[in-house]
Amino acid sequence: MAPGAAKAGSHPQPSGLSFAAASYKTLRGAETLTLALKATECLDGRGAFLHWWDPAARRLRMVAASGLAAESAETWADLSDEQDVAPVRAMRRGHYVWVAGDSLGMGAAGTAAVPLLGAAGPVGVLSVITAGPDEPEEAQRSFLRSVAGWATARLEDLPSTPPVRRSVAGSERTVRMGKLTSALAEAVTSREVVQAVAAHVLPPFGADGLIVWVFESGRQHVVDSAGYTQEFLSLLDGLAVTDYPVAADVFGTCAPRFIESAAEYCRRYPTLKPIPAASQKNAWAFLPMIASGNAIGMCLVSFTRQRSFTDEERTLLTALSGLVGQSLARARLYDVEHARAQELQRGLLPRTLPRLPAACAAARYLPAGRGEQVGGDWYDVIPLSADRVAMVIGDVMGHGTPEAATMGQLRTAVRTLADLDIPPAELLSRLNDLVSDLSEDSYATCLYAVFDPITRICSFSLAGHPPPVVVHPDGTVHRPDLTADPPLGAAEPPFETHQMLLPEESLLVLYTDGLVESATRFIDQGLARLQQVLAQHAVPTFTASDEDDDVRRLDDLCDTVVSALLPDHGRTNDDAALLIAHTRAIHAGDVASWILPEDPRAAKQAREHVRNQLAAWELDELAITTELLASELVGNVIRHAKGPIRLRLLRSRSLTCEVYDGSLSTPRIRHAAHTDEGGRGLQLVAALSKRWGARYHHDGKCIWTEQDIPHRTA
Repeated sequence: MAPGAAKAGSHPQPSGLSFAAASYKTLRGAETLTLALKATECLDGRGAFLHWWDPAARRLRMVAASGLAAESAETWADLSDEQDVAPVRAMRRGHYVWVAGDSLGMGAAGTAAVPLLGAAGPVGVLSVITAGPDEPEEAQRSFLRSVAGWATARLEDLPSTPPVRRSVAGSERTVRMGKLTSALAEAVTSREVVQAVAAHVLPPFGADGLIVWVFESGRQHVVDSAGYTQEFLSLLDGLAVTDYPVAADVFGTCAPRFIESAAEYCRRYPTLKPIPAASQKNAWAFLPMIASGNAIGMCLVSFTRQRSFTDEERTLLTALSGLVGQSLARARLYDVEHARAQELQRGLLPRTLPRLPAACAAARYLPAGRGEQVGGDWYDVIPLSADRVAMVIGDVMGHGTPEAATMGQLRTAVRTLADLDIPPAELLSRLNDLVSDLSEDSYATCLYAVFDPITRICSFSLAGHPPPVVVHPDGTVHRPDLTADPPLGAAEPPFETHQMLLPEESLLVLYTDGLVESATRFIDQGLARLQQVLAQHAVPTFTASDEDDDVRRLDDLCDTVVSALLPDHGRTNDDAALLIAHTRAIHAGDVASWILPEDPRAAKQAREHVRNQLAAWELDELAITTELLASELVGNVIRHAKGPIRLRLLRSRSLTCEVYDGSLSTPRIRHAAHTDEGGRGLQLVAALSKRWGARYHHDGKCIWTEQDIPHRTA
């Protein structure tokens, strides 16, 4: 029994190829083997077969089969043009067809069939029994068409000779080429396409050099390479196609060029005589990459030693270059979309994080390794009054451009609401209303925290988000055990407010679930790993010599955490964000506070306290302005609000003057007329300060102003 057939009940052997005894024409053994097995490997098939059209009898005769049991091959050995099966449909329609279903009882998903198109119409059909659950992808279909075209040219020239029956075992080269088709189907980027070619084309042909160019605006650009130095590549990258004659030949004719020695190279292209010596190669296959009927680039396969190319090798390399061209065209579309997505993501996330007196921070955003490379994770660091710092991290559920757009809206909303200096719970309540208004199926998780460097209290609220992790200077890692409120869009306010008393220095670590949770790891395992990595690597951050060194160490720590928790990020299905902030308390000597009486004497006392304190801080040049600001703010409390009244000064990168009262009324700048005796106090405050504002507490409000501290040279 021929190897291409199988005993009843046994599994067919896809590596064997059998020729039917009643063949209409004889096929060339090695080439037909490549054809059948390539089609089978390309489409992850259970078997492949080739029919030849008998126009006199109007029947399709099977001339070769691979991987089919004898009874299965016999079922379709002789088909009339009236049968409704995949080969006959392809013959009638003259183009590729895919028919779902297990037509031959082999446990297959369907049959893909491509007609062999001769000069006068279809002359046969190449079919593959597919095993995958879905129809073959476009790259696989394109390759099948390429093989069918090659087979047509070979078969139409064959004489009508008596049929033979023989079988040939699959070669290592054939198997590798099948693996190439699978690798190209999985390749997403242009670089991955080139890497697949380097891994699966060079070894079976004994090649050791590869360059893939694309043609753009009359020039050739290197996509990637293997076996060449960067110095050599720079000689050919960006050249006009007309300045590289071999590329001009390939581009102009869409036909390959095979050069078997350096002497032949120099004879064909005398202007390129330095190239063989510079490349240290002695044989070349210049292959056009065709997509949609156009040459989009050129693939060079080269060899250190001179060699000849057999007809089979030339045919196979040419067919493979067509498959590579289709894959590269698809990958370049992805590259363009990927670049746009990354630009969109960069535009929506902060380009740099502010360096503040109370906190320096570093962050990482990693899009999902598979998919659109853009998602809804975001983070931000926002300076507030009195050196307080707001930190936020969130995750819009889903992936893609719509989610990124929603993320951009939420980040903008958070910054706007943060400027109102409202508490975390109230901010999330307003953000929840925004998410609910966007659409019924929009949801997002969020952590919003405010750190006060004077009290060292970090207040935060959670909307479906994991709580922060705190790292102490001795390496102790603390993760509060808290239950988060539901996500934004599904929550019913109010949100709960949590508070933590941080040490004088600490690391506050915020993250999204994509960092700690995956399809292969539960969130508890990821959190345990995060704490372990922080305990091992975070301590050096506390010994930074200056602000620049602090940021560098935070960046290094972010890289360490990401590498440890997402070692194979390219295969992840969720984006991830990480924000690490190094918080510092303000020295007690930089803060001064006084309780003032609730009568007109308060303004005078405020001026005296300001004058004395600024003298102690050696800021006498700010005394007159600050006295006037404090006097106006205290006077407003006496006239328009109520006590208790408290004055506080804060020395940092700027000088902050705060006046607290027991009223929740909102201060407003009035537009006083020329004859009005009052109403200009807040206009004066706004004119004298760099910025000013109000924030509210449960028992009153605080009006604050900021002034720049003059820079002193040493």
